[in-house]
Amino acid sequence: MSNTIRQIAIYGKGGIGKSTLSSNLTASFSQLQLQPAQIGCDPKADSVNTLMGGNFISTISEIVREHGNSEESIYKAIYRGFNDIVCIESGGPIPGQGCAGRGVLVALNLIEQYKILEKLDIDIAVYDVLGDIVCGGFAQPIRQGYAQEVYIVTSGEYMALYAANNIAVSIKLFAEQGLKSRVAGIISNLRNVQYEKEIIEEFAQLIDVPIIHHIPRSDYVQKSELIGQTVIEAYPESEQAKNYFELANKILNNQERLIPNALSKQELLDLMKRYSNIDLNTVRHTISSL
Repeated sequence: MSNTIRQIAIYGKGGIGKSTLSSNLTASFSQLQLQPAQIGCDPKADSVNTLMGGNFISTISEIVREHGNSEESIYKAIYRGFNDIVCIESGGPIPGQGCAGRGVLVALNLIEQYKILEKLDIDIAVYDVLGDIVCGGFAQPIRQGYAQEVYIVTSGEYMALYAANNIAVSIKLFAEQGLKSRVAGIISNLRNVQYEKEIIEEFAQLIDVPIIHHIPRSDYVQKSELIGQTVIEAYPESEQAKNYFELANKILNNQERLIPNALSKQELLDLMKRYSNIDLNTVRHTISSL
């Protein structure tokens, strides 16, 4: 892969809003005079829906099954979406048959083999990756060096932070094995739970990774998705769109590449317990003293 293509991977718990965030981020990049590509690494193959007018696209896995793995065939799985964004879905096996992570690996290897991103003059590629790294296949975007810049998406909920911590564990392990992928930051995708920002901020400090941006919860997200669009396309003047543009600019200017710490399960549980029955002034004092 060309070193001139900026490649970032978005990881986080399933259902945390990675695809929504990735699509709005990619749409923002496209309006900042960049040529982006979004690569969905999930057998559900719904990462780029809002970039494609709410439509599903054929996946690389489907095309390979039907037409083989020639370069000509692979181009059948490459689409142009909103603002000429390149949209690709890795897909996966037929349900109940085969390994979904293997499908991601095959798709990424074919994109690399045929130099697809280079030939399409991509400036920045966003890999939207399924959930926890519980399967080695879904770790391929970082294990194989496709994306050396990783952003962890989380809310202040326990299971989201549990997944975020697992991702930190994995990247720390990969770094110890000599791989070059690093965490570039945490993106906070807020759900409006009590003390949410404070919880995420303390978690970030404990694993030594900065928070890049807090994305607020907004009705504009659901409204735009219901019409098959990103917030950037449907409500470009909204405060939510401004948050996505701000995030995009922060990422473009971000030079952090970190090997994270990771918490034990008990340490993570203790963190959550501290916020279960505590006043906000005490919370803020705890964070400031770290």
